[in-house]
Amino acid sequence: MSFVVSDEVKHKSGGQRMVVTGYASGMIECRWYDGYGVQREAFREDELVAQQHRQPQTA
Repeated sequence: MSFVVSDEVKHKSGGQRMVVTGYASGMIECRWYDGYGVQREAFREDELVAQQHRQPQTA
């Protein structure tokens, strides 16, 4: 699977929902808010899974 900038992803082992912000040295750069500040880290593509966008609820 290939990710593009602004995709929402999650690490396969769990954790925070992250946003893809770029690519560097074959790694996918992600950022997320941990409750205290914005964190960033790079992951291999096979470590991540895409997240579904939430659909607005209708009454």
